[in-house]
Amino acid sequence: MTATTETTVTDERVSPPPARLSLTPADAPPGLLDGAWWPRSRDLLRELPALTARLDVCWGRITRVTVNPTHWPVIPRKVPVAGHTVGVGWFREEQDPHKLILLSYTAERGRWDLLVIPPETTAASAARLMSAAAVPGSLLTATRLMDDEVKIRDAAEERGRTSEWDAEGGAAPPRRLSIGLPASARETLGR
Repeated sequence: MTATTETTVTDERVSPPPARLSLTPADAPPGLLDGAWWPRSRDLLRELPALTARLDVCWGRITRVTVNPTHWPVIPRKVPVAGHTVGVGWFREEQDPHKLILLSYTAERGRWDLLVIPPETTAASAARLMSAAAVPGSLLTATRLMDDEVKIRDAAEERGRTSEWDAEGGAAPPRRLSIGLPASARETLGR
């Protein structure tokens, strides 16, 4: 029997890639979402430091984050971020599965809600979602935006299949008109 062990070495000189983020303008009217976040993986321990480090600058120190565990395989209780620790919690029933809530005790506003775009999303879909989630004053929920994007993607795929079918000669043959022909000729054409 063989066992494999994995040793994780952390090099503090290597910083994670910047967070892919789209935010509503600071002076915008409030909506249901404050923007969108497109993480590179479903690993909160790896993804949250870059996100909170970026948001600490514009929103004040992020102290707590909540997620719905539907899309996160492991939820750490705490995540170390440059200079402090962020507490992580989860709510299965009370929180939209496509939303991340960020809390700050040092900021005037104190709470922000972000759409979480799945890491495997294509760049085109992610761009549409990031733009839609950052619309000031929008009343669309995170799940509604994701459902709408699925409909857009499905419609585009259907259009692609139809044009491929047509390009390969799959179009139906034109109908023959039988107006003014004797009944025997119409029967022959119908076969």
